[in-house]
Amino acid sequence: MIKYFQNRFALSEKGAKDLRRGIAFSTLLNLALMLPPTYLFLFLMEYLEVIPDTNRHALGFYVLLAVVLMCVMFVIARWQYDSTYTTIYNESAQRRISMAEKLRRLPLAFFGERNLSDLTSTVMEDCTSLEQIFSHAVPQLFASVLSMLIIAVGLFFYDWQLAVALFWVVPLALATLLLARHRMNKSFVQNYRVKRGVTEHIQEGLECVQEIKSYNGEDEYNRRFDNRLTAYEKELVSGELVAGVFVNLSAMLLKLGMPTVILLGAWLLQRGEVSIFVYMAFLLISAMVYNPIQEVCNNLAILTFLDVRINRMKEIEAMPEQKGTKEMKVDNYDIEFRDVSFAYETERQVLSHVSFTARQGEVTALVGPSGGGKSTTAKLAARFWDIDSGMILLGGNDISHIDPETLLRNYAVVFQDVLLFNASVADNIRIGKRDATDEEVRRVAQLAQCDDFISRMPQGYDTVIGENGETLSGGERQRISIARALLKDAPVILLDEATASLDAENETKIQAGISELVRNKTVIIIAHRMRTVRNANHIVVLGGGTVIEQGMPDELMAQGGEFARMVALQQGNKS
Repeated sequence: MIKYFQNRFALSEKGAKDLRRGIAFSTLLNLALMLPPTYLFLFLMEYLEVIPDTNRHALGFYVLLAVVLMCVMFVIARWQYDSTYTTIYNESAQRRISMAEKLRRLPLAFFGERNLSDLTSTVMEDCTSLEQIFSHAVPQLFASVLSMLIIAVGLFFYDWQLAVALFWVVPLALATLLLARHRMNKSFVQNYRVKRGVTEHIQEGLECVQEIKSYNGEDEYNRRFDNRLTAYEKELVSGELVAGVFVNLSAMLLKLGMPTVILLGAWLLQRGEVSIFVYMAFLLISAMVYNPIQEVCNNLAILTFLDVRINRMKEIEAMPEQKGTKEMKVDNYDIEFRDVSFAYETERQVLSHVSFTARQGEVTALVGPSGGGKSTTAKLAARFWDIDSGMILLGGNDISHIDPETLLRNYAVVFQDVLLFNASVADNIRIGKRDATDEEVRRVAQLAQCDDFISRMPQGYDTVIGENGETLSGGERQRISIARALLKDAPVILLDEATASLDAENETKIQAGISELVRNKTVIIIAHRMRTVRNANHIVVLGGGTVIEQGMPDELMAQGGEFARMVALQQGNKS
């Protein structure tokens, strides 16, 4: 049972055990709800002279029994609450943490192929839906089935004819929902897809608001958004209609049970085959017994809705993780590419048989036309993706066998697309070294030429810079990124267009900070400006995903190849 729950509902082992416990107490609660009519039936049998006076209990006995039954029902209800809501909320918290941990271990290729709003919806909205459904529906579904089976068996032994009249509608109601399940599942999947499209459109508008306004695209954006909302509304109505029709149809079938009990019971009473009290007992039970069955029908529809969410969870859980050893020992920090080939998940070949060595204490520059594979090469060096063939070595160790977090402790990264957090300037710099003192933060900020603009901020280093540093210019954001890399002081440095957002004056100033950053390190730098790489020790020219040429700058200039052509072209443009 535990394995079934884990596989069926994507639960942890503890969550599956808690679900089993919740089902047990929910079943007890359903049975406990049958105690009041049973109590009333016994009381009427005694005081309407069905039982002789000598065998009757005193009135005080029934008062005491009523109190005891109330206490029992209260205790069972409390246990049921703790075993469903409390434990389910704990499982939901663990699910969110587990999902975050899973995403943390996935290669960046996964995030490149998945829309951000889709992932956000899975982590937040899907987890919330699962939490609600598991606390309000799943335990009650299994409990209702179990309690109805127990009650049905007892009633069949008591009077099989009235029991048949009472329960003959149940298979029909359940069969109606089961036959319609495929149609409901198709409707829920379509609804989910259209809803995700609305979310993606909203995110697109927020991220591209500048471009939309710049090109007078507000009307077109709003028109497409209205169309998406209209489509979502239609799908929502259609989905609710499909589920509502079949759920209400099953409820209508269940309603036929009580008239059947009334008619058959009256006929049997007239023939003398049942007593008036048995007849009354079944009438009382028929007024209550269909509520759990109706709950089963409702929850079956919800379970179909749940499957869409669970399948998305399982899809992410099935993604291959990046794993490796937690410990690594190196004699040096040379990075070697040996015949490396790589393609993204879209099967678009990016690198083909790339080989070069970036040595410790030297600056290795990757140059070449846009789309040649320079940024991809730098990211592969830090195992942001796993290569298709070949080998990438750090100090003689194959990085594919090293845990990404362990590997990245040795890297400081400054990419062109700087990402900052909605926190203070100091906290954004301190990402490079969590326990850094204020003095250390200020020192690297000065080296990265940040101190000047930070001093003009309202709270200085304590100024919150907004989401992704929205209050800063591109150059200021890039300088903060360089400051955090300086603070980390890692043995391997990856610089991808680190000065692309800086003007000539600030680029000159920042070179001092970069010189401090790269001293005695293994440095891979990517740049389109030839002046940025003029002092590099080794040049690797990439084009079309392959190494066109490589060597020292003077050697390549003397050869008159692609590098010399690029230098001449930029010098000609300046002239």
